[in-house]
Amino acid sequence: MSPADWKAACISKPREARMIRVTKSEEGERIIITIDGQLSGDYIEVVEIFCGQALTEGRPIDIFLRDVSTIGESGRALLTRLAAKGIHLLANGIYTSQVVRDLVGAAPRR
Repeated sequence: MSPADWKAACISKPREARMIRVTKSEEGERIIITIDGQLSGDYIEVVEIFCGQALTEGRPIDIFLRDVSTIGESGRALLTRLAAKGIHLLANGIYTSQVVRDLVGAAPRR
């Protein structure tokens, strides 16, 4: 998304704050990718890039949905694909915990 697109999105919907924060940390042999914000729309690509890079390291990966307010259909699809690749999904909060339970239960494991 270009700077002009970001500005237009902010001006057209001033009351609707959109953002995502993705951080990577390590805990022992595991890689922890923590997500805060909205897992939808243009933000899916950011998470996919982080996870793709982490997968190349060949270590176990946890995705922690810490403070996620929205999970769109594209976000659900991404989480389903990641779970199928063996990435462990963790969540904080009732909404995200239920989404993770539903997705993990439906995802085929490798």
